[in-house]
Amino acid sequence: MNYKEQYEFWLKDSYFDEETKKELQEIQGNEAEIEERFYKELEFGTGGLRGVIGAGTNRMNLYTVRKATQGLANYILKQGGADKGVAIAYDSRFMSPEFADEAALCLNANGIKAYVFDSLRPTPELSFAVRKLGCISGIVVTASHNPPEYNGYKVYWEDGAQVTAPKDKEIIDEVKNVTDYHTVKIMDKDTAVSQGLYNVIGKEIDDAYMEELKKLIVHPEVIKEVADDIKIVYTPLHGTGNLPVRRILSELGFKNVFVVPEQELPDPKFTTLEYPNPEDPKAFALALKLAKEKDADIVLATDPDADRLGIYAKDAKTGEYVSFTGNMSGMLIAEYILRERKATGTLPSNAALIKTIVTTNLADPLAESYNVKLIEVLTGFKYIGEQIKWFEEQGTYEYVFGLEESYGCLAGTHARDKDAVVAVMCLCEVAAWCKKQGITVWDQMLKIYEEYGYYKEGIHTITLKGIDGAEQIKAIMEKIRNNPPKSFGDLEVLEFRDYTKDTATDMKSGEVKKTGLPESNVLYFDLSNNSWCCARPSGTEPKIKFYMGVKGTSLEDAEKKLEDLKEKVIELSK
Repeated sequence: MNYKEQYEFWLKDSYFDEETKKELQEIQGNEAEIEERFYKELEFGTGGLRGVIGAGTNRMNLYTVRKATQGLANYILKQGGADKGVAIAYDSRFMSPEFADEAALCLNANGIKAYVFDSLRPTPELSFAVRKLGCISGIVVTASHNPPEYNGYKVYWEDGAQVTAPKDKEIIDEVKNVTDYHTVKIMDKDTAVSQGLYNVIGKEIDDAYMEELKKLIVHPEVIKEVADDIKIVYTPLHGTGNLPVRRILSELGFKNVFVVPEQELPDPKFTTLEYPNPEDPKAFALALKLAKEKDADIVLATDPDADRLGIYAKDAKTGEYVSFTGNMSGMLIAEYILRERKATGTLPSNAALIKTIVTTNLADPLAESYNVKLIEVLTGFKYIGEQIKWFEEQGTYEYVFGLEESYGCLAGTHARDKDAVVAVMCLCEVAAWCKKQGITVWDQMLKIYEEYGYYKEGIHTITLKGIDGAEQIKAIMEKIRNNPPKSFGDLEVLEFRDYTKDTATDMKSGEVKKTGLPESNVLYFDLSNNSWCCARPSGTEPKIKFYMGVKGTSLEDAEKKLEDLKEKVIELSK
């Protein structure tokens, strides 16, 4: 069916409820809106679904969620995993509880048990719950840091990580094979509960999750020593982080934790924010105001599903608060864990540090100095989770820490996805250690730069929405792929990697070798002078992203080099 036929089908078929039909009736005559809602199915990608909430095949609604879940159910049944069941969590967004229930009841109608959290929970706790309960799969209903009109649906597998190859493609195929909404199974909730298919979970998982986090603290005695003095300001940005973050900090002994009152409670409208993203400096406006009132040492913000952490820390010299990128906060935690675990004799001899290909190269000299194996993976934390699984299966390395540039990291293996709750905990331990040394967290960051080099990274993003956006993004990638530059200003291209073709081309000799990583629509330029840049379409938003990094002799030198590189990257993207 074309988009007009799909629109008429949704308007007239008895399968769709009256509220949905009313919404569609209100756009009658608006051809552009009808086309946008029905020109395609909301794509079920390797991470699941994400889109604007509303009626239509290209929207997040009860019907697209059910359809996706039927495809997942078909796959689980083929894997013989019905009895293991599926854990389900959801965040504070519009329709999140309803979508979670629809997913659970569709699974139940297919004879698959569901374990649904009794209220909103962070994404990393869902990852933990999958393994704790021995489930075959997991679902979390969230659109992470997207604007309020969005929601999403992420799928996890039994190792607690988001689904990777080949299962991701196999599940996608099953979802695509569900072409008739009438074949999607549904079930009454009371019946599902009475048959033991729909199960509610909560406190028992919370308690177990907290216990696992506390095992990761290196110096509990340091926290207790400075607990009366250190001041922490925290905002959950109206999301899921409020209760678990406050609980873990309280149980560790931190006494002065000030939560931004205007952003404490769940709010699907994210009323106090333009964009609920800890990468956005504007998201910190209220937190920084409170920090100045309280004279806080550090300022922390978690995104709505609490898998990413943003931070500010005080510069003792100026009294101002300095923002940290995800690369900076991740390396601050990584350096502390490696240093203090080595000092206490708890760093494994086969320890591994994992980063994505667009994460800071500061990780390289850090890993080398502690004789730790550094592994690079494709962008997406699921690839870090996959490495943890392989370590355990093959007995090769022991995972210590993993990070990505987009404000996500994971200490420990309790979860297999980035975890802002554990990141808050680790960052606060670093802050406590700094307090005991009489320095600030920013002072410590500068010490790391002085020791390993002034690495600085940036990003240039182009947003291209709507029907034409995807084609424009594709055209930009193809132009770069077919005509790769030989230099970016004074920086020459040493190696060009095309992860779609699995080729790494030496630009001087012309020699071509394999990248060693899975196929992905990513183009990477290894540049002279410890610099690099990378282009990739976003997997969750209508964007193309250009990542870049440099190494300078000082903060100012690194900033200048990054600005120069960014200018050249912007020229390339036009």
